Amino acid sequence: MPKSIHSTQPPLNFIPQRYNPLIVKITSWFLPFVLQVRTRPWLPAGIVNIEAKNAEVLAKLYQEFQAGKIRFLIAFRHPEVEDPLTMLYFLTRIVPKVARQQGIALQYPLHSHFMYERGMTLWAGKWLGWLFSGLGGVPVRRGRRVDRNSIQMARDLLANAKMPIAIAPEGGTNGHSGIVSPLEPGVAQLGFWCVEDLQKANREEKVVIIPIAIKYSYVNPPWEKIDWLLSKLETDSGLPVAEISRTGQKKEEILYQRFLRLAEYLISEMEDFYHRFYHRDLPTIIAEETATPNQVLITRLHRLMDTALQITEQYFNIQPQGNFIDRCRRLEEAGWNYIYRDDIEDIQSLPPFKRGLADWVAEEADLRMQHMRIAESFVAVTANYIQENPTAERFAETALLMFDMLSRIKDSTLPGRPRLGLKQAMITVGEPISVSERWDSCQGNKQALRKGVSDLTKDLEVVLEELIK
Repeated sequence: MPKSIHSTQPPLNFIPQRYNPLIVKITSWFLPFVLQVRTRPWLPAGIVNIEAKNAEVLAKLYQEFQAGKIRFLIAFRHPEVEDPLTMLYFLTRIVPKVARQQGIALQYPLHSHFMYERGMTLWAGKWLGWLFSGLGGVPVRRGRRVDRNSIQMARDLLANAKMPIAIAPEGGTNGHSGIVSPLEPGVAQLGFWCVEDLQKANREEKVVIIPIAIKYSYVNPPWEKIDWLLSKLETDSGLPVAEISRTGQKKEEILYQRFLRLAEYLISEMEDFYHRFYHRDLPTIIAEETATPNQVLITRLHRLMDTALQITEQYFNIQPQGNFIDRCRRLEEAGWNYIYRDDIEDIQSLPPFKRGLADWVAEEADLRMQHMRIAESFVAVTANYIQENPTAERFAETALLMFDMLSRIKDSTLPGRPRLGLKQAMITVGEPISVSERWDSCQGNKQALRKGVSDLTKDLEVVLEELIK
């Protein structure tokens, strides 16, 4: 992540895709090395193994695509930042291998266009925009009501490009391999637009969406590293040392007690912070007798997230609408409009007075957005995520989300996460969902189309949830 912003910035211009097969080939060559050497000096880590189920389904779709029979869109789960690398390996290594084994004739190399969040270039650097452009990527600003450049390019690529396009329908990472966040309607909407565009051009290709799930696990459960990270979080938070009974308890039970204790402490501190310095009324929650301690904590966490978002919304004069994810997206766009100024033609030509005001606005917007970032880190957290399946992966995911929160508050930036161990990925390909077969019931008026988009989005979400079980 970039350091705290103290001055106004040039506008976030659209980065057009400029697909370059040579860049794809070079990236593919280095991909296994990149996957395995993503390390920190003290914590070796990386993705050392990627496997797939039902890859032949995607291979057959590519065959039909290349024969001019279908157009398709890849809708993949997006739990972690490593997903683009994992998907690239899947398309360039696993699918071709399976196709050869199954006798499925394909034209190589296999690749896809893809959509990525424009803000990625802010924390990774401008080089990432150049790379993604060469790989065929299309940037999108998630919080904009209508990102016309992005929509027009994605729509054209889906209907006319020599490759399919891949999109993460969740819109961003949620840090949970075992939870699908509410899907955004863009994938379904693009699918219906593609059917419409093909019919206007008197083309007979069918349009389908192929759901793909990505799930990560550790090669060896990193219990010692999780204990180390939890101890670091306890120390950094200033949590008083307290002994937890270990008599007859499993390590999972001990860790869970520590997580609850740390979570309760952090939530209490943040409640006091917002009550004392932002004058928010956060009374003690009186829980029902049947409520468990972690259910009470989740209720308090959600109230805290709502408080953080309200503070940011009031600053930007935005009315709260939608779920936590929707609100975060709108606030991100509002903040960017204050920082990356489209209304200033040349920042350097501003007189010192106006430049000072612009810098002031940018710095305060960035600070206000930190409240939103804290809430954003916990949008997928549920009361029973660890309890229902107390695996090392779920403990690690929760600990890393807590690490993100403390890092933002300590440094106002998000440093590289500690790597807890070697990981492996399982990619599962679902059955294609036909958009063309749904088209007839969506024609006639906007209301029917909106219902069609909503129904397709819900069906896709159900499929993705099944694929990660």
